[in-house]
Amino acid sequence: MALLDLAMQGLSVFGLILFFVLWLMHFMSIIYVRLHLHKKRSEVKQPFGQLAGVSLLKPLKGVDPNLISNLETFFTLDYPKYEILLCVQDQDDPAVDVCKKLLGKYPNVDARLFIGGKKVGINPKINNLMPGYEGAKYGLVWICDSGIRVKPDTLTDMTNQMTEKVGLVHGLPYVADRQGFAATLEQVYFGTSHPRSYISANVTGIKCVTGMSCLMRKDVLDQAGGLVAFAQYIAEDYFMAKAIADRGWKFSMATQVALQNSGSYSIGQFQSRMIRWTKLRINMLPGTVLEPVSECFLASLIIGWAAHYVFRWDMMVFFMCHCLAWFISDYIQLTGVQGGQLCFSKLDFAVAWFIRESMAVQIFLSALWDPTISWRTGRYRLRCGGTAEEILDV
Repeated sequence: MALLDLAMQGLSVFGLILFFVLWLMHFMSIIYVRLHLHKKRSEVKQPFGQLAGVSLLKPLKGVDPNLISNLETFFTLDYPKYEILLCVQDQDDPAVDVCKKLLGKYPNVDARLFIGGKKVGINPKINNLMPGYEGAKYGLVWICDSGIRVKPDTLTDMTNQMTEKVGLVHGLPYVADRQGFAATLEQVYFGTSHPRSYISANVTGIKCVTGMSCLMRKDVLDQAGGLVAFAQYIAEDYFMAKAIADRGWKFSMATQVALQNSGSYSIGQFQSRMIRWTKLRINMLPGTVLEPVSECFLASLIIGWAAHYVFRWDMMVFFMCHCLAWFISDYIQLTGVQGGQLCFSKLDFAVAWFIRESMAVQIFLSALWDPTISWRTGRYRLRCGGTAEEILDV
C-alpha cells in the first residue's frame, strides 16, 4: 500500500507540474504571436538597397495544381539582389517544364535551372540541392520548399531579422486558405498544436526549426562541412540548425509565416506526414516519448486526476472544463497565427479540432509501431541519433 500511495502522490505531483508547464506554453505562444507575427516594422533595420544578396534554393519534385502559382511568387519578390536556383532531380520530371515556362516569362530575374542532382548521401532533398548550393553566389542561402507561397516583401522581412549575431532566420510553418475539410484540419493543426510547441521552444532557448523556409549564412554552413555534411540524415533541417547553434549563432523568427500551399492534400496525407515527423523526433530526441501527455485529452485526464487526488475536485467536471479552456485558447492562438479572418466557421474549427486531438495518440502509436520512413521515392530505416539507411528492394 505504501508503494501505491507513493506512486499516486508522484502522479499527482506530475499532473500539477504538467498543468503549469502546458499553460505556460499556451500563454507564451499566444502572447508571442500577438506581439511578433504579422507586424509591419516602423523602423528599417537596413536600407533597402544595402540588403545582402540571397541565393534561393528550390528543391522540386513533381507537379501539383498550385506549383506554378507558388513558384511565380518568388519571381516577383520585391528585393534588390537575389538569385533563384531551381533544382530538379530527374530530366523527365514535369517540374522541369514548369521551371522553363517561368524562366521564359521572367527573363530579367536572375534564375537558373539545375537538373540531375548529385548523390552525396541518403537524403534525396540534399542530393537534389547540391548543384544549386555549389553554384550559389551570395553569402545568404534561403532553402525553401516547393509548396511555399510568399508575399513580395517576405525576403525583406527575413533579411531584416538577420542581424550580426543571427545565423539562421526561419518562418513559423502555417497553411494557406484552401477549400475542403482536409485543408481545415491542416490549418487547425498548424495554427494550434504546432505553434504552441514550436514557439515555446524558441522563446525558452530550445532550437526548434523546420526547414520549410530557412535563411542561413552560407559560410557558417560551409564551416560545418556544407550541405554534404547533412546528407546522412533525413531530418537535415534539425541538424543544420544544430550545427549553426553549436557555432555560437542565434536564431530569429520572421514576422511572416511560412505559408504552405500545396495543391495535393488529404486527411491520409496529413496523417502520414505527422507519423513521419513523429518517427524522426523519437529517433533524434528520446524525450519525445513524453509527447502524448502534451496533447489535450490525455493531459486533461492526468491533470484532472491530480486535481481530484489533491483538491478532491470532481475529476470528470474538471476534465470537461479543462478541455473547454484548451479549446478556447487554441482558437485564440489560431486567429493570431492567421492574422485575419478564418476561411471556415467556428463549427468547422470545432469538428477539425476534435478530430485532430483524437488522432494524436493514434499517430504516436503508429510511429512507434513501424520505425521505417517512406519519403519521396525511397524507404529508410532510422537509426538512433537521427542517421538513416535506405532500404533497397531486392
